[in-house]
Amino acid sequence: MQIRIEQAKLSDLPRLQALAEAMRLPKEPGLFERYFELQTQGEREVLLAAADGADAGYCLLNWNPKYGFFRAQGWPEIQDINVVHALRRRGIASSMIRYCEDRARAKGLRQMGIGVGLDFSFGPAQILYIKRGYVPDGNGITYDRKQIAPGEFRPLDDQMCLMMVKDLKG
Repeated sequence: MQIRIEQAKLSDLPRLQALAEAMRLPKEPGLFERYFELQTQGEREVLLAAADGADAGYCLLNWNPKYGFFRAQGWPEIQDINVVHALRRRGIASSMIRYCEDRARAKGLRQMGIGVGLDFSFGPAQILYIKRGYVPDGNGITYDRKQIAPGEFRPLDDQMCLMMVKDLKG
């Protein structure tokens, strides 16, 4: 399988929307358009993955993440990695992660961040990130990219994450 990762253009908007629909990922209206605005400003990159010429997934490389710990360190964050269900476990997510890591290295950065959800549906992502060398950042669990205080209650949904980091030197 030949996997290609490229930075999406505004003209790729229908492709991104079709991918989100195919994966049954409801996106609020205008979300991808906002991503492209941020891409134009250099804040993040919208990346498209293709496998053997067919759209296979997308992710974001956020150069100015919301998560304060990463932002304070100057670490970018890989976000919203999504791969079409029928094409999972074929190296597409790993290829997107590698692409993002290479982009960060090219800018002279030494660390990369990523967040992962905690419910069972994120199990494959949790395993993948650990296999790719990511470790917890040591700050516990976050909700909407803000640290959760002891005793604080939050719903177990997509906003609850364990934030992880990888040393890019090696």
